[in-house]
Amino acid sequence: MTEFERDEQSFLDIFPPLLHGLLRQCDWSRLLEVVLDLGAPLECRFLGSSQRFSEHVVDRNMLMYVMQQIGPFNRDNRSGVERSLHRISAIRNRQGDVVGLTCRLGRPLLGTITPILEWVQSGRSLLFLGPPGIGKTTKLREVARWLATDFGKRVMIVDTSNEIAGDGDIPHPVIGYARRMQVSDPLLQHEVMIEAVQNHTPEVIVVDEIGSELEAHAARTIAERGVQLVATAHGYTIENLMKNPLLCDLLGGIQPVVLGDDEAKLRGSQKTVLERKAKPTFDVVVEIRDRMTMAIYRDVAKAVDGILAGDRVIPDIRQLSTDGESEVVPVLGFRVVALGISNGYVERVMSALGHSFEWVDSIDRANLVVGVPSKTKRIPGHNRDGQPIQLIRVPSNRLVEVESACRTLLGNPTQVDKLEDDAIIEIERLVAQVKQRGQAMDAYPRPQMIRRLQHDVVASHDLNSISVGEEPGRRVRIFPQASSPI
Repeated sequence: MTEFERDEQSFLDIFPPLLHGLLRQCDWSRLLEVVLDLGAPLECRFLGSSQRFSEHVVDRNMLMYVMQQIGPFNRDNRSGVERSLHRISAIRNRQGDVVGLTCRLGRPLLGTITPILEWVQSGRSLLFLGPPGIGKTTKLREVARWLATDFGKRVMIVDTSNEIAGDGDIPHPVIGYARRMQVSDPLLQHEVMIEAVQNHTPEVIVVDEIGSELEAHAARTIAERGVQLVATAHGYTIENLMKNPLLCDLLGGIQPVVLGDDEAKLRGSQKTVLERKAKPTFDVVVEIRDRMTMAIYRDVAKAVDGILAGDRVIPDIRQLSTDGESEVVPVLGFRVVALGISNGYVERVMSALGHSFEWVDSIDRANLVVGVPSKTKRIPGHNRDGQPIQLIRVPSNRLVEVESACRTLLGNPTQVDKLEDDAIIEIERLVAQVKQRGQAMDAYPRPQMIRRLQHDVVASHDLNSISVGEEPGRRVRIFPQASSPI
């Protein structure tokens, strides 16, 4: 049995035997995780889709069986299977009882960092940026293995929740000769990061999910001591990180500066401007657009300065081809101008939709304009070459709105239909649960046009609903008849 087959078998073994046949029939090459929520059908999530099995409703016995096969949950409600990369996360009720489990299948994938090897081996500190579930931790594992085993460096992994090297005292062989320090409490990750530098003379420190101000300060301390730091953080673009008050220090921090009259006139700006405060902790930032595409900012200081100055900052776009080799994404297809919209948002959506494009500096050279209404009032119908200009108006500069508008006009219609179908199925299921339980429930976050559709479905059942939360996490909340929206 191969290592890959052993990992799949260890994942299958945590579930009750009555589910084995069902799970074996799933497309394991696309399976991401299995979700068990008390009173709801078993759900399998795949790349780009999910499937629910109404004949298998999750009960407490099923939850208890799974919990007996895994290690104890840590403070962050995560557990795992010894010597595997699988992650099991718990959802608890008010009394602390587990009422839901998210069981993620961990795979030892290789070849995912081919497009960025030149930056990994350069010794420069590197930050992976992307939303949950897009493959940041997978790339961390391969960076650790490659630097320790193939390049002979002293690599120490700070492994919170055993996310990188797996559960148990013996790490998964996927990290090669890299060593790892486990973290007993997620709140102590910053202390273990400093301890790793002080006690074990590493040349490289690898850390997953820098998410607090203390961890950001620890990262700066590591970088200032001359140790290469490779880490991840949540966020879609480098601009998201610049706006995060807890983590913007990773990019050098941002401060307001008051200019003199002459300087302001010379720059053509207001007297108060935003500038970078210090040298960035990381030299290189890699935005993971999807599992095959990465955008590399090879000089973070220059990129941040350019964004603050209002310049158009274009990263290197690298893609992993089907044969495992790296290739530069060609700048063909759409010639794009963004007005009042983040370039990073547009790039992410265009890459996800499979469109090649290039940025141009004027509307008369473009064939696609993406912008907010206030900036797109007088867009001509054709460019200087006589080609029609396609206009996509986006309500606001938010990723969820950009994605919704671009998918509607540029995406495959079946993709949009699938999105709507999934949203309706979900809201119908929640309506039934709200009626049964008599308590308010939230749907998954959705784009604005999909939420409107969900509100209509709720109203057809004579129930009330509102949208709650901030984008991109804004979602529909359904109330039983006895309740009213707050």
